[in-house]
Amino acid sequence: MAMEFTEQNFDAEVLETDVPVLVDFWAPWCGPCKMMGPVIEELAQEFEGRAKVGKVNVDDNKALAERFGVMSIPTLIIFKNGQSVGQMVGAAAKNLLSKKLEQLI
Repeated sequence: MAMEFTEQNFDAEVLETDVPVLVDFWAPWCGPCKMMGPVIEELAQEFEGRAKVGKVNVDDNKALAERFGVMSIPTLIIFKNGQSVGQMVGAAAKNLLSKKLEQLI
C-alpha cells in the first residue's frame, strides 16, 4: 500500500531514507490524480522493500507543495539520498515510473 506522506513525516520518510522514493503530489478533487491512484498502489506493491512509494495530499500539506515547487497536479517527484532526481507533471505511465525507480535501486 502506498504511504501517506505529510508535513510531519516527510523529511524522515523521504529525505532521510537510503532507498529511492516516488512521491505523488495529488488532491482528491483532481481527475488525473484519481487515474494515477491505482498506478501508485501497484508500484508500491511492486517495489515494497526496495523503494518507497507514497502520496502527498496538497490540500492538507500546502507547505510541502510550496517547498518543492508543485504548481500543477499530479506532480510526481523521485527522491534519492534526500535530493530530487526526477520530476514529471501530469499522469505518467506505470512502465515509465517503474523503469525510473529500477534505475535508482
